[in-house]
This record gives sequence, C-alpha cells and structure tokens, in this order.
Amino acid sequence: MKTFAILWALLIAGIISSSAADKLQHVVCFKFKGTATPEEIRKVEQAFAQLKEKIPQVVSLEWGTNVSKEKRDKGFTHCFVLTFKTEKDRDAYIEHPAHQAFVGIVGPVLDDVFVIDFWGKM
Repeated sequence: MKTFAILWALLIAGIISSSAADKLQHVVCFKFKGTATPEEIRKVEQAFAQLKEKIPQVVSLEWGTNVSKEKRDKGFTHCFVLTFKTEKDRDAYIEHPAHQAFVGIVGPVLDDVFVIDFWGKM
C-alpha cells in the first residue's frame, strides 16, 4: 500500500510539473482612447473572446477588467490571457486571419497595448 501511495504521489507531481511547463501564456493588456465609447469597447471584448472559438491553437482564453486598488495600471483597463502549447501555436495565432481581423477592430479605439509571453512555472 505504501508503494502505491508513493507511486501515486510521483504521478501527480509529474502531471502538475509537466502541465505547468507546457503552458505558454500570452498576456495582452489594453488602454483605450478617451474617445472610445462603451459600445466600441464591448465590441472589442466580444471579438477578442471569440478568438478562442476561431483559432484552434488557443488552448484557453481568460479575460477581465482591472479591479486593482493599487493605482498602478497606467490607464490599462483590460487584460486577456491566452494559453498555447507551443511557440509555433502562438505564432499561428498571431498570423491567423481571425486575429488579423480583430486587430482591425481594436486598432481605431486603442491608445496603447502591452503584450508579454512567458512559460508558466509552478
């Protein structure tokens, strides 16, 4: 029984460590122009969220608006976090026609964008 418990613990530890190492996180933050209307911003939110369904390389997509009380957001209000298995998948997403169409939607209302990619660690 003790051997089984040790093997089970090693298996779970291996799954956790390998799943963390296999996640390329692509973080995109938006600062909208002061002239952007709530309707335009909603259109951007919906269009970005739909990329998960349109681009098969996207493993997951989470997003939300800033709720930090630290006041260090520098005007950025929206954050989108996409997960990919490989850099090749991330690159395919960037070049995908659905992503390029999204760039055309967000561009006119965007004041600034911040993007960072990292391999998740636990």
